Amino acid sequence: MFNESMMAKLAKLREAGKDVYPPRVPKPTSEAETVKANFEKFENQTVTIAGRITAQRGHGKAMFLEVADETGPIQLYVRVDDVGEEIYGLIRDALDVGDLVVVTGSVFKTRTGEVTIHTKEFMWATKALEGLPEKWHGLKDSEIRYRKRHLDMIANSEVRERFSKRTRIIRAIREFLWNEGFEEVETPTLQPLYGGALAKPFMTHHNALDMDLYLRIAPELYLKRLIVGGMPKVFEIGKAFRNEGISLVHNPEFTIMELYQAWADYHDMMDITERMVSSVAKTITGSFVINFQGEEIDLTPPWKRLTMAEAFKEYAGVEIEKLRDAKFAFAFLQENGVKMEKKPGFGGFCDETLKKLVEPKIKNPTFIYNYPIELSPLAKLIPGETMWVERFQPVIAGYEVGNAFSELNDPQDQLNRFEGQEKARSSGDEEAHQTDTDFVETLAVGMPPTGGLGIGIDRIVMLLTDQVSIREVLAFPQLRRQSGDIS
Repeated sequence: MFNESMMAKLAKLREAGKDVYPPRVPKPTSEAETVKANFEKFENQTVTIAGRITAQRGHGKAMFLEVADETGPIQLYVRVDDVGEEIYGLIRDALDVGDLVVVTGSVFKTRTGEVTIHTKEFMWATKALEGLPEKWHGLKDSEIRYRKRHLDMIANSEVRERFSKRTRIIRAIREFLWNEGFEEVETPTLQPLYGGALAKPFMTHHNALDMDLYLRIAPELYLKRLIVGGMPKVFEIGKAFRNEGISLVHNPEFTIMELYQAWADYHDMMDITERMVSSVAKTITGSFVINFQGEEIDLTPPWKRLTMAEAFKEYAGVEIEKLRDAKFAFAFLQENGVKMEKKPGFGGFCDETLKKLVEPKIKNPTFIYNYPIELSPLAKLIPGETMWVERFQPVIAGYEVGNAFSELNDPQDQLNRFEGQEKARSSGDEEAHQTDTDFVETLAVGMPPTGGLGIGIDRIVMLLTDQVSIREVLAFPQLRRQSGDIS
């Protein structure tokens, strides 16, 4: 488990009476990059830097080390005359790349012009017992990177920055919504019935209550209960879980933001979506125009708006109503390279056409709106229609980043929709919605006209960090079990 050579060096340090896992160490007074960027200010000044040893070279009575903190590396010059023979000998014989240290010294430049700390005090903060990757600055193997994310972050500073940017993106979303008057709330992650999306859930069992529970696939139905209870503008950022495949844009555990606003509809949700995403982009990147995979994407409002029918005609070259003919739809999709094992019905054909033939062709932000009722059991019908609902999805850079409705608030209609979903479940559709009678009873009390919006946080982070894989924006993505993993 532990590196033998490093263990031997640990023993040497302990024999010398050094505590290499001290409970506290001197506090850093500066950061490496700050010192390097402001040399004129720091020249000949004494600073304390804490970080990880990343390089060691030299011999005799002087040596050069490199220590890296969260801002980057800086060189250390260490002489036996400055730190003493004992410490110098331990640095020479017991220091490893990867050890965490605290150093104090004065700032100067070498003859080659490199900003360096002339070390006067040196102490171990943590002795490493496992080595860094052989080329610590170039860890590239994606499997190792995802399984050992700590090594990835040590080796690749851009990964650390990406996760820091993720934090700033989520904070920017929160601040935007707070400024819009939304209240942040929390709803259950463990739910007796799952709902709010068409997805297969994860199930667990609560022993004390002797009942099955589900990890939520969405917080939607609980947030709507708060709207009924009199909170007019609510949002939640949290985890959702869907027992589905893993792909470049899907992970079973993901982060979602959902908001609900009373006295609003899906047009209002379009407005707030484009304002929020563009505002966050401006906060994070300094511009409404971002670069994604070598292409410029302009997030400046207003965004393009197309009905699903218009989008199908423009990007897939098909009249949407023709997809009601199962034979035609199946053949059309097959001819366009979309492999299907069964004929899923009009809603399913529309969904496949949208995901496979339309979304990949859309680069600049576009709202696709007005969806078949089969795909939208929680959305309100378009006035005068019986088969189409007020729903949209924002599509950017080839994939959808959210979902929104004018929320269905007719309790009788909602019960009928649930019953239709139950029929689909009994026919083998594992993603069909369950009937939530408690939610229907909540609607019966009266929910005002309401607009709802869900945004995939991970996909927004992908967009604003120029990543095509969701694994690159999740610190710990779900991976297949390796042989030897604990069951």
